[in-house]
Amino acid sequence: MSGEARRSPARPGGATRDAGGASVLGAIGGGADTIAAIATPAGRGAIALVRMTGAAAEHIAGRVVRPWPTVPRVATLATIRDPDSGAVVDRALVTRFEHGRSFTGEPMVEISTHGGPVSSALVLAALVSAGARQALPGEFTRRAVMNGKLTLAQGEAIGDIIDATSRSAHRLALDALDGGLVRRVLALRDALLEVEALIAYDIDFPEEDDGPVAPERITRSADEVGTLLDALIATAPAGELVRNGALVVLAGMPNAGKSSLFNALLGDARALVTPIAGTTRDAIEAVIDAPGWPLRLVDTAGLRESTDTIEKLGIEVSERYLARAQVVLACGEREDDVDATMARVAAITNVPVIGVLTKVDLSAAADGATAAGAGLPDRRQRLVGVSAETGAGLGELLERIEEALSASFAVAAPDTPVVTRARHLAALRAARMEMREFSESWTSGELPAPVIAVHLRAAVSALEELVGVVDTEDVLDRVFRSFCVGK
Repeated sequence: MSGEARRSPARPGGATRDAGGASVLGAIGGGADTIAAIATPAGRGAIALVRMTGAAAEHIAGRVVRPWPTVPRVATLATIRDPDSGAVVDRALVTRFEHGRSFTGEPMVEISTHGGPVSSALVLAALVSAGARQALPGEFTRRAVMNGKLTLAQGEAIGDIIDATSRSAHRLALDALDGGLVRRVLALRDALLEVEALIAYDIDFPEEDDGPVAPERITRSADEVGTLLDALIATAPAGELVRNGALVVLAGMPNAGKSSLFNALLGDARALVTPIAGTTRDAIEAVIDAPGWPLRLVDTAGLRESTDTIEKLGIEVSERYLARAQVVLACGEREDDVDATMARVAAITNVPVIGVLTKVDLSAAADGATAAGAGLPDRRQRLVGVSAETGAGLGELLERIEEALSASFAVAAPDTPVVTRARHLAALRAARMEMREFSESWTSGELPAPVIAVHLRAAVSALEELVGVVDTEDVLDRVFRSFCVGK
């Protein structure tokens, strides 16, 4: 660092004093934890982002950045130098964010370097040499939560946006980041506190002018909260489907055209297609970002009796997938093949099964429809004719899959947030259980009101833990452990 830079009072690298005369740098350097990380994925690219946050962020950055950005939140072209040797590391855009006006709520500096693995790594190394520590996974978002910039549920939503593999998952994560789930949970919490207040009033002020609180009023209020909790919990199956994708399994006899259909739906040759029966020895899985639900499409080994040890293992894998499927595509070249597959699938699972004639371009049934399912349950009556070669029927098949999923998994009302995380569901179920205990005890009247009210307090605590009102370290550790570094 040059002498001019050390003398300049405009740069955070210069030593200044507060009103009491104490050294500001001394306070910054006294154990303050400032973290830095590369926020963009490794590899070749146009730009890489290095970010740093903490009490000493501006002081540390001031040792490596020339000139220092005088205006916050405005990108400034600067030279990045190694703090020890003074060697130029990169020419980059530097943006500083003031305390309280950054993502984390702390002083923060973002450096947009040239892309590629070298420039960003050298800039990060310069910041670490100047006094920063490399960040842990999720540490930036964790600080945003701890500093009140985000609720815990919103912090999780950021992770969900990053991990989203479909438009549906991305949309739900954006809704959660906007605070929809938090607002609903806090409204439930307020309603519980209202019930708690009614009981407290009845206990502490039984002879006030308003008179005692009618037990029916408390029962009615508690039931309303329970109903709202049930509605939120009911969204969890659909939320899990959006988050993980609906498992759609292609089943059929060997050489039934499953792999060709799999590749046609994907629009890419992911499965080996040959005329030799038994080619697919294991399950092949891929995700389709369909408009309504993300689909985890699985191509499985042909279902038949076999003495080949390896093929038998593949068939066992197929049956395990069928047992977990949300929708099954019973594939066959002829109607009797489809019927045979449906019968075998019915012995394994009772989920919706869609019959698929896979080679209508080679079949006389070129219209793609048949009444061969007559006498079977309604959900299996209509067959869909498709051609992997020409693409005929693929759109109709996707529509049928969407219809089956929508019928099995209720879509939440427009104003109802969707529960997508197991932690959220566990907290809501815990709150609901406490409400049931409260309602049963309150109705029976066998226990005094102060004892019964303990269930209300436990329900409130469960909801507070969901949104992060309760700062429990092990909860934060579990949430942010799966985050990427730099976020």
